[in-house]
Amino acid sequence: MAKKQEPVSLSLLDELHTSGAGYDVLRYISLPELLGSESNTLLYFMGRNLARKLDIKAIEDISYIFEKLGWGEIELVKEKRKELIFHLMADAVVQRLKSPLDAEFRLESGFLAEAIQIIKGTECECTEEINRKIHQIEFRVVFT
Repeated sequence: MAKKQEPVSLSLLDELHTSGAGYDVLRYISLPELLGSESNTLLYFMGRNLARKLDIKAIEDISYIFEKLGWGEIELVKEKRKELIFHLMADAVVQRLKSPLDAEFRLESGFLAEAIQIIKGTECECTEEINRKIHQIEFRVVFT
Protein backbone atom coordinates (compact mmCIF):
# COMPACT_ATOMS: atom_id res chain seq x y z
CA MET A 1 0.00 0.00 0.00
CA ALA A 2 1.38 3.43 -0.98
CA LYS A 3 1.92 5.88 1.84
CA LYS A 4 0.09 9.21 1.82
CA GLN A 5 2.24 12.00 0.39
CA GLU A 6 2.19 15.59 1.53
CA PRO A 7 1.08 18.03 -1.18
CA VAL A 8 3.94 19.51 -3.19
CA SER A 9 4.53 23.22 -2.57
CA LEU A 10 3.75 25.44 -5.54
CA SER A 11 7.14 27.12 -5.06
CA LEU A 12 8.69 23.98 -6.57
CA LEU A 13 7.35 25.14 -9.95
CA ASP A 14 9.68 28.16 -9.78
CA GLU A 15 12.65 25.81 -9.69
CA LEU A 16 11.72 23.88 -12.84
CA HIS A 17 12.88 25.21 -16.20
CA THR A 18 12.23 23.66 -19.59
CA SER A 19 11.43 24.57 -23.17
CA GLY A 20 8.03 23.69 -24.54
CA ALA A 21 9.18 21.65 -27.55
CA GLY A 22 10.26 18.60 -25.58
CA TYR A 23 7.06 18.71 -23.57
CA ASP A 24 4.92 18.95 -26.72
CA VAL A 25 6.70 16.01 -28.37
CA LEU A 26 6.05 13.86 -25.30
CA ARG A 27 2.48 15.13 -24.91
CA TYR A 28 1.27 14.90 -28.51
CA ILE A 29 3.39 12.14 -30.02
CA SER A 30 4.76 9.75 -27.40
CA LEU A 31 1.94 9.67 -24.83
CA PRO A 32 -0.93 9.08 -27.29
CA GLU A 33 1.03 6.25 -28.87
CA LEU A 34 1.77 4.75 -25.46
CA LEU A 35 -1.77 5.20 -24.13
CA GLY A 36 -3.54 4.15 -27.32
CA SER A 37 -7.27 4.61 -27.82
CA GLU A 38 -7.77 5.49 -24.14
CA SER A 39 -5.37 8.43 -24.40
CA ASN A 40 -7.95 11.20 -23.81
CA THR A 41 -9.47 9.46 -20.78
CA LEU A 42 -6.09 8.68 -19.26
CA LEU A 43 -4.81 12.22 -19.80
CA TYR A 44 -7.91 13.56 -18.01
CA PHE A 45 -7.22 11.35 -15.00
CA MET A 46 -3.50 12.19 -15.12
CA GLY A 47 -4.52 15.84 -14.81
CA ARG A 48 -6.78 15.06 -11.85
CA ASN A 49 -3.97 13.11 -10.18
CA LEU A 50 -1.51 15.96 -10.72
CA ALA A 51 -3.89 18.43 -9.02
CA ARG A 52 -4.11 16.12 -5.99
CA LYS A 53 -0.35 16.25 -5.61
CA LEU A 54 -0.08 20.05 -5.49
CA ASP A 55 -0.94 22.31 -2.57
CA ILE A 56 -3.90 24.12 -4.17
CA LYS A 57 -5.90 26.43 -1.94
CA ALA A 58 -7.44 29.09 -4.24
CA ILE A 59 -8.34 29.83 -7.84
CA GLU A 60 -5.29 32.11 -7.99
CA ASP A 61 -3.17 29.00 -7.41
CA ILE A 62 -4.72 27.43 -10.51
CA SER A 63 -3.78 30.47 -12.61
CA TYR A 64 -0.25 30.35 -11.26
CA ILE A 65 0.11 26.64 -12.00
CA PHE A 66 -1.25 26.97 -15.55
CA GLU A 67 1.25 29.75 -16.23
CA LYS A 68 4.21 27.89 -14.68
CA LEU A 69 3.43 24.67 -16.55
CA GLY A 70 3.25 26.55 -19.86
CA TRP A 71 -0.42 25.73 -20.34
CA GLY A 72 -1.41 29.38 -20.83
CA GLU A 73 -3.32 32.09 -19.02
CA ILE A 74 -6.55 30.82 -17.51
CA GLU A 75 -9.26 33.15 -16.31
CA LEU A 76 -12.54 32.56 -14.50
CA VAL A 77 -15.07 34.39 -16.69
CA LYS A 78 -18.40 33.25 -15.29
CA GLU A 79 -19.58 31.76 -12.03
CA LYS A 80 -22.99 30.11 -11.91
CA ARG A 81 -24.67 28.14 -9.15
CA LYS A 82 -23.57 24.73 -10.48
CA GLU A 83 -20.90 25.69 -12.99
CA LEU A 84 -17.72 27.70 -13.44
CA ILE A 85 -16.55 28.81 -16.89
CA PHE A 86 -12.88 29.47 -17.58
CA HIS A 87 -11.13 30.73 -20.70
CA LEU A 88 -7.59 29.71 -21.60
CA MET A 89 -5.60 31.92 -23.95
CA ALA A 90 -1.90 32.48 -24.60
CA ASP A 91 0.72 32.40 -27.29
CA ALA A 92 1.38 28.79 -26.28
CA VAL A 93 -2.28 27.92 -26.97
CA VAL A 94 -2.13 29.64 -30.37
CA GLN A 95 1.02 27.70 -31.27
CA ARG A 96 -0.51 24.40 -30.15
CA LEU A 97 -3.66 25.00 -32.20
CA LYS A 98 -1.71 26.06 -35.29
CA SER A 99 0.71 23.13 -35.14
CA PRO A 100 0.18 19.99 -37.23
CA LEU A 101 -0.08 18.02 -33.98
CA ASP A 102 -3.50 16.92 -32.75
CA ALA A 103 -3.74 19.39 -29.87
CA GLU A 104 -6.12 18.48 -27.07
CA PHE A 105 -6.69 19.88 -23.61
CA ARG A 106 -7.80 16.83 -21.62
CA LEU A 107 -4.89 17.00 -19.17
CA GLU A 108 -5.77 20.61 -18.35
CA SER A 109 -9.45 19.71 -18.12
CA GLY A 110 -8.82 16.95 -15.60
CA PHE A 111 -6.47 19.16 -13.62
CA LEU A 112 -9.06 21.94 -13.48
CA ALA A 113 -11.85 19.56 -12.39
CA GLU A 114 -9.81 18.22 -9.49
CA ALA A 115 -8.40 21.62 -8.48
CA ILE A 116 -11.88 23.14 -8.26
CA GLN A 117 -13.09 20.05 -6.40
CA ILE A 118 -10.30 20.58 -3.85
CA ILE A 119 -11.07 24.29 -3.46
CA LYS A 120 -14.87 24.03 -3.37
CA GLY A 121 -15.12 20.70 -1.55
CA THR A 122 -17.70 19.31 -3.97
CA GLU A 123 -17.49 16.73 -6.78
CA CYS A 124 -16.69 18.26 -10.18
CA GLU A 125 -16.26 17.27 -13.79
CA CYS A 126 -14.84 19.43 -16.57
CA THR A 127 -15.29 19.62 -20.32
CA GLU A 128 -13.42 21.74 -22.80
CA GLU A 129 -14.39 23.37 -26.07
CA ILE A 130 -11.80 24.60 -28.55
CA ASN A 131 -12.57 27.80 -30.46
CA ARG A 132 -9.98 27.73 -33.24
CA LYS A 133 -11.06 31.08 -34.71
CA ILE A 134 -10.00 33.07 -31.67
CA HIS A 135 -7.50 30.52 -30.32
CA GLN A 136 -9.31 30.10 -27.04
CA ILE A 137 -10.25 27.11 -24.94
CA GLU A 138 -13.38 27.23 -22.83
CA PHE A 139 -13.54 24.95 -19.81
CA ARG A 140 -16.83 24.24 -18.07
CA VAL A 141 -16.46 22.88 -14.55
CA VAL A 142 -19.77 21.41 -13.45
CA PHE A 143 -20.57 20.59 -9.82
CA THR A 144 -22.03 17.07 -9.76
